Amino acid sequence: MDAQSRGRADEIDPADQWVLNPQTGDYELRLPQSGGDSYRAPSAPGPRGSGRRGTAHEGGGERRSAVRDGGGERRSGGRNGEGRGPVPAQRGRRANGPRGQEGSGPDSAGRRKRKQPKARRKKALLWTGGVMAFVLVGLSVGGYALYQHFNGNLNSVDIGDAGNKDVITANAPLNILVIGTDKRTGKGNEGYGDKSSPGHADTNILFHVSKDRTNATALSIPRDLITDIPDCTTKQPDGSDKVIPGTQNIRFNVSLGQEGRDPGCTMRTVEEITGVKPDHFMMVDFNAVKELTTAVGGVKVCLAHPVKDPDSHLDLPEGESKIQGEDALAFVRTRHSFGNQSDLDRIKVQQQFIASMIRQMKSDDTLTSPTKMYSLADAATKALTVDKGIGSIKKLTALAKELGKIDTKNITFVTAPVIDNPAEKVHATVVLNKAKSDPLFQMMRDDTSLTEVKKQKKAAKSKQDALLKGTKAAAADVRVDVFNGGDRAGAAQETVTWLQNEQGVLKSTNKANAPEKISKTTLEYAPNQADQARALAAMMGLPGSALKKGTTNAEGLQAMVLTLGADFKGAGVPITGPTKAPEDIQKVEADKQVCAK
Repeated sequence: MDAQSRGRADEIDPADQWVLNPQTGDYELRLPQSGGDSYRAPSAPGPRGSGRRGTAHEGGGERRSAVRDGGGERRSGGRNGEGRGPVPAQRGRRANGPRGQEGSGPDSAGRRKRKQPKARRKKALLWTGGVMAFVLVGLSVGGYALYQHFNGNLNSVDIGDAGNKDVITANAPLNILVIGTDKRTGKGNEGYGDKSSPGHADTNILFHVSKDRTNATALSIPRDLITDIPDCTTKQPDGSDKVIPGTQNIRFNVSLGQEGRDPGCTMRTVEEITGVKPDHFMMVDFNAVKELTTAVGGVKVCLAHPVKDPDSHLDLPEGESKIQGEDALAFVRTRHSFGNQSDLDRIKVQQQFIASMIRQMKSDDTLTSPTKMYSLADAATKALTVDKGIGSIKKLTALAKELGKIDTKNITFVTAPVIDNPAEKVHATVVLNKAKSDPLFQMMRDDTSLTEVKKQKKAAKSKQDALLKGTKAAAADVRVDVFNGGDRAGAAQETVTWLQNEQGVLKSTNKANAPEKISKTTLEYAPNQADQARALAAMMGLPGSALKKGTTNAEGLQAMVLTLGADFKGAGVPITGPTKAPEDIQKVEADKQVCAK
């Protein structure tokens, strides 16, 4: 790649912003406002008045590096001269160029004025797309080595058709399933309970990113939720497929590890529960918590009361603390220190912790620290197991850039609404509270935000709703072909019968199963059928987003196409989804710190 032409900001080459510190062996980010290099080699003696001089670059052939003398002039050293050494000089703006008035030229005394520092966050935005993004800009010789290093850290799993490979940058919602396992591998982790555990789906968050990337909903699914695990196909080491039979009425956490189930099985189980199909997964273990929190220099947490838990070994005072490593792991593992000591209360504490970690990762303190940036990239890639669809630094970086577009204030953590399992005398498990979980899952399927977002989104919704306004055709003039793209058997015939007998839409036809399953019901119509579309939408309670306007259609010859999706609940049941989350569900807003109780 050409580092001269990509990723530039303020006419500064990104290749010059990342330099190798020979004392630490790490690449460091040298920002323009620092007034110089992030690392300076010890000055070598030189002629009087020559200013700072570095050691000559060894073995560089005719390669030259620039230095700045005491008067601000740039000089170049040859192979054995008094050049800058291993750290290349930064290429900036010309002193007398069109922007020279910004303070980069020499003053009346011949000294070069230091450029006034800009906000660090503006410079850091170069990298908010992902902590590994810099490796893709072409960092001369060192860049390829870093790319290979981080790529080598990643572990990926082939989940077959369980996910969607090409949706990262598509004009569509994005769903990432984050799985935290209880696997005890890694230094110091064998003492945490069952060291022979294959690793179950202990912590589970379905991270739904909106189509316009303005907001996200992070749905926690309790590990003790009683559900049905569907059949799933897993890839074996020899490349063959093995179908693992499903299990009914069992804890969610055994969707991983048990009977040889892989993360693809967990993804299919999540889709079975929510109707939302995960596109990709990211899986982490105990080490991830310890290493990531250490890499960012600690995560702030707040306690409403002091905690000293002999089981998790958590020992923290009341108020705010900054934790990392073993303390961070103890914090997310404890279940006897908060609320009623249930897993649901632990989930809430984990959500608060993750929200705080997101704030720390996006803070100036992290984004402008070369050491933290490198450490975070290294720790993240070592800690992650992902599906092959995102199993490279290039693909992970593309994903990180999409996630980086979301403002923290528009990220909401929620927990799937549940109640104690009525089939148990001692309530060790839970089941879905359908009255609250159904509308919440519907909002995610409809890509409806749980937070206030940009005006553009509201304008887009108004535009969709405008499609429903206007004249409506008589029922006898509505012509529609009905396909079943959902999971409800006989849905197409059920709808046609209802339309003909209850609504008077006699020109409706059952076209049986759609070519593929879809999550949301759609109604495709031609320009000359808008009045028919509005009439049918009113009968069925379709939202404006369900209407898909075509371009061509012969007058009166072709029927509209109604494809019933997973959101279809029965003939006569309005498909329009809720616009507000149910009352009294467990929520955590990512931009606010809450003291755990």
